[in-house]
Amino acid sequence: MTTFSRRGAMGLLGGAATLPMLGAPALANTKMTVGALRFTSHAASFVAFERGYFADEGLDVEFKFFQAAQPMAVAIASGDADYAVTAISGGLVSLAEKGATKVIGGALSEEKGIDGQKILASNAAYEAGLTSPAALAGKNYAVTQAGSSFHYMGSKIAAAEGVSVKFKPLQKVGAIIGAMKSGQVDAWSIVPHIAKGLAGAGAVKIIGNVADYIPNYQVTTVFTSAQNAANERGQTEAFLRAFSRGADDFNAALVDKTAGDEAATDMVKLIHKYVYADRPFEKAEKSIRNGAMRINQNAGLNMSSVQDQLDWFKSEGLIKDSITSEALVDSSYAPTI
Repeated sequence: MTTFSRRGAMGLLGGAATLPMLGAPALANTKMTVGALRFTSHAASFVAFERGYFADEGLDVEFKFFQAAQPMAVAIASGDADYAVTAISGGLVSLAEKGATKVIGGALSEEKGIDGQKILASNAAYEAGLTSPAALAGKNYAVTQAGSSFHYMGSKIAAAEGVSVKFKPLQKVGAIIGAMKSGQVDAWSIVPHIAKGLAGAGAVKIIGNVADYIPNYQVTTVFTSAQNAANERGQTEAFLRAFSRGADDFNAALVDKTAGDEAATDMVKLIHKYVYADRPFEKAEKSIRNGAMRINQNAGLNMSSVQDQLDWFKSEGLIKDSITSEALVDSSYAPTI
């Protein structure tokens, strides 16, 4: 887990476009820790940071980076992070049920017509016949933890195909990648910037699309502590305004591609500071562009998808049957879609 302070980015703020600083007078220099993964899907936070949108709102942001969703939920509940973007997990839902966390908006979404998450087979499994999700029966399916988004996706895919799979928890995305390359696990599903990069390097095979099994899937959400949601409304609204501006820039540059070629290249360079930063830009660029999925406008939240995920967690015995969407979501902050 590493941190990245906003101070190193201050030189970029002068040219940033600004909106009325509705939150800034009351929130000037409000320090805030934002949890993230080094994924293209977390770009809205990176853009808001680099282009000064958080600063416009009076927020002094520091990033804390994680390897998986559930540890991020624990960090929000404990106060080690203030806001974060991650997939709904059993851990997040259970913490919400205990009054520790609240989902306040939506982020990454599967959308028809936009290339989304991929279903992967290891090369060894592919050569042994795993050439489509229909052949998943009895295979080892990689997940970070039980109750993770990977568990949800794998279970829904297997159920749609009428087969059973064996879930293998490996805790971190990096460990899953290593296991896929070595053939220790047979299958996995992951965002396109990772999936296409691995497949392009010949390390795995793409055998399907998650959207074919879970259309309109609300992949990630914006969440915070229940205390922030209930008692820090101005701060929470300021965070969401800045985050949404970052999402708008990202979508225009790399999803809708309405901002022009130069803006797209600038966006990739910005994201490269956080995603594949250990690779030369020339090698990272294609993967970052390939990872551009929709980040919901105004942090809109697909409640139908959220409810489907809750229903699945309950069916698997991962959360209490009594937990409702109202326990998980504070719907007063963002529109529902």
